[in-house]
Amino acid sequence: MESSKETGCQAPEGPILCINNCGFFGSAATMNMCSKCHKDMILKQEQEKLVASSIENIVNGGSGSNWKEPVVTCTDVQSGPVELKVVATQASPDSSSSQSSEMKGKEGPNKCSTCRKRVGLTGFNCRCGNIFCAVHRYSDKHDCPFDYRTAARDAIAKANPVVKAEKLDKI
Repeated sequence: MESSKETGCQAPEGPILCINNCGFFGSAATMNMCSKCHKDMILKQEQEKLVASSIENIVNGGSGSNWKEPVVTCTDVQSGPVELKVVATQASPDSSSSQSSEMKGKEGPNKCSTCRKRVGLTGFNCRCGNIFCAVHRYSDKHDCPFDYRTAARDAIAKANPVVKAEKLDKI
């Protein structure tokens, strides 16, 4: 007891609850917050810095190339998690086609294109671009429009280029 008076250190009398009233215990190292609340606070500060720097970059003009810097938007909900959306914009005429391919990404559950049976993670991707069940996975079972013969010919032609030597040595 006397050594604590000499050093000026005080032993904590009991556990300290988190200052955000989440029900967990905090510590002095994390500013009397639990580890989750402390991480959330640090993440929120970093996001605010990112937003401030991206807004400053936009206001100052950014780069002069065709590709623009990613724009970071932050939607903040008091009781829910913080969402971070990064939107990359480009100044090319192909922007409408790239957006439609992003929207097409994943549409509902995976089903066999022939029998419409749900396949989940066990579906087989065909070269024609469709997903099939175990019964219809082979090309002859689902009338595949993909031309395997020309694809194989192209692969062989690419792998074995024609090498032709000159008949006479040039002087």
